[in-house]
Amino acid sequence: MSTVTSKVIAWSEQPPNTRRGAEIRVVLGPATVGSTSGFLGVATLQPGEAIAEHYHPYSEEFLYVVSGSLVVDIDDEPVRVDARHGLLVPANVRHRLRNTGDVEAQAIFHLGPLAPRPDLGHVDTETASEAAEFAAAQA
Repeated sequence: MSTVTSKVIAWSEQPPNTRRGAEIRVVLGPATVGSTSGFLGVATLQPGEAIAEHYHPYSEEFLYVVSGSLVVDIDDEPVRVDARHGLLVPANVRHRLRNTGDVEAQAIFHLGPLAPRPDLGHVDTETASEAAEFAAAQA
């Protein structure tokens, strides 16, 4: 019997995680629907906010900007991603998200496949404070 369930999950019902800087909410994942191949969420960045640099040893990250625009630093190279555009971040590639605009930016992300254990899926390479300092220095 499968532990994966088909159900609608509201973004607003998921607690925001701000440990890495801006607001991240995992909407569909192992904890919410029992998914076994990856997870999907929403990142919301206010002007000047950043999500700290990190990488995923086991997963690719698909990023689609819904509104606003983001600069994604890919291994220290800034890449602008405007609304209605997507970006693939390969596994093991360092990346940081920054909102350099003057309006809120919102992006949907999907990571897959899952790491063997949750604690192995995400490696931080800077703190939220360091990301904020970096973003401020680039402004």
